[in-house]
Order: sequence, then structure tokens, then C-alpha cells
Amino acid sequence: MQAWHRILMLLVLACTCAAAARDAPMRVKDLGKVQGWRENVLVGTGIVTGLAGTGDSPANRATRQALSNVLSQFSLTVAPEQVNSRNVAVVMVSASLPAFAREGDTLDVTVTSTGDARSLAGGNLLLTALRAPNGRTFALAQGALAIGGHRYDANGNMVQKNHPTAGAIPNGATVEAGMAPWQPGARAQVTFVLAEPDYTTASRVAGAINAQVGAGIARARDASGIEIDLPASAQQDLVSFLARVENVAVDPDRRARVVINERTGTVVAGGDVRISRVAISHGDLKISIATQNSVSQPAYLGRTGPGVATAIVSNTQVDVEEPTGVGFLTGAGTVSDLVQSLARMKTSTRDIISILRAIKSAGALHAELIVQ
Repeated sequence: MQAWHRILMLLVLACTCAAAARDAPMRVKDLGKVQGWRENVLVGTGIVTGLAGTGDSPANRATRQALSNVLSQFSLTVAPEQVNSRNVAVVMVSASLPAFAREGDTLDVTVTSTGDARSLAGGNLLLTALRAPNGRTFALAQGALAIGGHRYDANGNMVQKNHPTAGAIPNGATVEAGMAPWQPGARAQVTFVLAEPDYTTASRVAGAINAQVGAGIARARDASGIEIDLPASAQQDLVSFLARVENVAVDPDRRARVVINERTGTVVAGGDVRISRVAISHGDLKISIATQNSVSQPAYLGRTGPGVATAIVSNTQVDVEEPTGVGFLTGAGTVSDLVQSLARMKTSTRDIISILRAIKSAGALHAELIVQ
């Protein structure tokens, strides 16, 4: 499939999706979340054992000290200076604690090397405490690492795939202290935060909540926050009240945007992105320089003179080609109309991207241009 045909299909799909979105209102829960619902980061320092000589070198003081501390907990006294093993590595362990985590829930953890270990393949993480920024332990991690790579070296030869010094343990951490149940606070109200701040959308959400849940309980404070008062009945059954708020239907407003991915040559725009009247002229200049070297060898007619010798002759040819580019005057329309016109003229994907960027620079494209 040709590139311009692919872009045409993408724009038609974007227009269809935009029209469908206008016909079918969205739920409030699809536009954002209640303020206070967030994940909490956990981090800890641990030891990975069982490595096949690919761990930290004996020169790593942190590894020697950490292993000595672990052994001392089992009544084994080994000075850090006496530790000499490349089967262990000091690692950092991180995880995300959901907002409504409970005791006994499991979390995925990420393990990364902090020393000079060559690979963590085949290693096992010892029991590691995962702490929040306040220093409180919320989870314990332990288990075998899943490494998406490897590294093997011998006699100066090395074979490596991906990053063998980072891995993961699915469901490798157990929550020991769950998060406290979420409370709206003493003001008896909650704040709904939009994922994409927009004054029009915030006003529409507040109006829809007032119309479908209760009159006068919602107010848009800014482009992203909608404050919702909790009635007396809602404070006794907060879950049911928020469930009603989440399922309120609303027609959100959307900003005009054009997204361009120069690596893949993809252009996606909403069907209502407007373009003012603009003149477009686009072409390219191709210069081809070809050099042909030939050897001039004098014919042998006997004994030649002192000035006769073989010579190399270079023949250079320069060709300049200036094909007819895109040139027309377009009236006020949409990006979809423009791209369809360019597609009918068999304009390449790269040229369409260049034209859209030039139109934006000229101030005729009334949309946010996002280049990825």
C-alpha cells in the first residue's frame, strides 16, 4: 500500500472516530480521576545471589559489606574484607503501590544492578524491604529474577543480548501494610481532576453532574478541577455516590491537534481541524554528479620518448533536475480536505509532512502541531 493511501485512510478513520465521539457522549470516569487516587513509589536495596560468576567484583565495597551484614543475621561472622565472591550483586528494587492496596496483595518489582555486575541472569533476590519516602516499610520482595537478556564472555569473546543487568519479578512483592482507606477530607467534598485540562470540558462536566446527580453540587474551579459537594446521604455511602458521578454522560470538548510522526511518516488529525486560505508551492531540486575514470595507455610503437607515460583521465557529468512540485491555492477547509487533495496528486508522505509544517509556520493551520 502506498504511503499517501495509508495517510488518507488514517485521516478518514480519525474523522469517523471524531464524528462517532460527538454522537456518543463519554462517561466522566473516562475523562479523569478523583483527586487523591494515585500510586505510591517504593524502593529498597537488596542482594541477588546465585550468579554464575557474573556478579560484583571483590573491589566493590558495598557488596562485601552487604553480604557480611546478611551473614551476621544467621550467626555467621565474616568480615567484609574476607568476602571474595562474584556470585552476588547489590541491586536496587522498586515497585508501585496502588491507591487501594491491601495486606496480602502482590506487586511487580523491578531489579537493577548498582555495582559492576556483568549479568543478573539466573539470580535470586533475597528478602528486601520496600520503603516509601517517609521510611515506612509497605512491602517485602523476594524471588527469582526474569532477565530478558544474557551475557557470556570467555577468552576475550563476548556475546550479549539486551540488558542483562536489569530484570523483573512478577508478583515478587507482598504488601505488608495496606494504604489507609481513602477519605474525602473534612470539607465534605471531593475534587475530580481532568486528564486533559480544558475550561469548556470542565464546565460541561460540572453542568452534567448538576443535571444528572444533584443541582448545585458541582463547580468548575479551573481548567482541570471540578469540586463536588457531598450530600449527607453520600457521606454515609461514598462508593455509591461516586459510582453515580463516574457514570454521568458528558460531551467533552477537544482541542484541534495534528500529530506528525516523522520516523514512520504518519499524519493523524481530527476531522474538524481548519486551514485558512493559503497558497502552496512545493518542489525539490535533484543534483546528480557522476564521475567516470578512464586510463589512457599509449600504443607500443617501439621505444617511446621520455615524456610519454600512462595517464588517468576523469570525465565528470553534472545533471540538474528540477521536477514540477505541488503548486495550488486552497481555500478555507480542513486538514482532511488538504491531505485528500495531496493524495490525489500522489504527493509523498514526507512532502505532506513538510507542507503541514510550513502551513503551521505561516499561521494558516489553526491547530496544535505535535511532532513526534
